[in-house]
Amino acid sequence: MRGAHQTCFPTGRHYPGIADRIAQAIRNVAGLCTEWEPNLAWQELPLVIVDFETTGTNPEEDRILEVGLVAFLRGEVVFREGLLVNPGIPVPEESRAVHGIGDEELAGAPSFAEVFPKLLELLEGRLPVAYNADFDRGFLHAELRRLGKAPSELPPALRDDVVWVDPLVWAREILKDEKSRKLGAVAEHFGIPLEQAHRAAGDAEATGHVLMALAANMPAMYGELIRLQGRYGAFQEAELRPWRRM
Repeated sequence: MRGAHQTCFPTGRHYPGIADRIAQAIRNVAGLCTEWEPNLAWQELPLVIVDFETTGTNPEEDRILEVGLVAFLRGEVVFREGLLVNPGIPVPEESRAVHGIGDEELAGAPSFAEVFPKLLELLEGRLPVAYNADFDRGFLHAELRRLGKAPSELPPALRDDVVWVDPLVWAREILKDEKSRKLGAVAEHFGIPLEQAHRAAGDAEATGHVLMALAANMPAMYGELIRLQGRYGAFQEAELRPWRRM
């Protein structure tokens, strides 16, 4: 991986003092949840994989219309929740063509404000994960702002200062020779079934399994994971920026 620290000799022994230096460095990493020590193994933490289907791509104008939340603990699924949400605005045809969810199906669904207490319960005490995390994080936080008044105690996924784990960043680093790093392509690479692609709960569960498949090539400690994810993500964004302007 680009710029990753080599922390061991070929024999597997650590360089003298390197573990202590890494442990000290990751204590000051921005974006960590205060619930967990930075030197904990992130695979041991309770994870919640988040995926939304939406009316479009702009969180300030578009709305969430389906929520997928899948909790993992030590690689195993703890719960799987899929909820339709009435967005309060029409679903554009181009969005419906992607996920297959239209106005008729959403007519009797609850609003985001009505499902919010349930989301709080499912997100509480769990480290948030999403494939292309900026998208889902942006939509969730935009919906929170529209509510006007948030609870005094927010779960990690709803805090402005918490960085979500993003398997897409790691797939781009680890699977450099693959033609595509889209969720479907990466799931297929690892032989992970993706049932109901572009439906929120199905995408969320596949994301969790992809993360577990990538884990052997990712840092073990939570703080180092977030530190390097930020570094790799910045490099990737710089590399992709010229293509987006074309």
